[in-house]
Amino acid sequence: MAFTEINDAIMVSPQISNVEIDHAADQDISHIINNRPDGEEAGQADNATLAAYAADKGIGWSYVPFTPGQLTQVEVSGMIEALAAADGKVLAFCRSGARSCNLWGLAMAATHQQSPAEILEAASRAGHDLSGIAPILNQLYEQG
Repeated sequence: MAFTEINDAIMVSPQISNVEIDHAADQDISHIINNRPDGEEAGQADNATLAAYAADKGIGWSYVPFTPGQLTQVEVSGMIEALAAADGKVLAFCRSGARSCNLWGLAMAATHQQSPAEILEAASRAGHDLSGIAPILNQLYEQG
């Protein structure tokens, strides 16, 4: 599976398994962020199992799950902390990669690391349309 590169620091992906963790290690990804709640889909690998496998590969791990339609400041703050904890390239994943891209964008706006226009452009180049959250990106950027 190929990961979708948002920029030099972050990639997003659909659900991963040990195979993708091996691939992440080969691509020098130093930290993985799981944005998918355990048990969201039958047969989905659970967070603890994946985190343990990643740790064996020397990859840091953060768990910042959120259910579609239930995003709050808690998840945005969690993503900010997870990104800050990373030392190098990051892979964030969820069911399709879209939630992870959205959460990345919100974290970037809230911390002023990128402007809303830069976030929308980077996401668009990666095939993700964040125009639906543009007002929230602007609000977070103005507040931050």
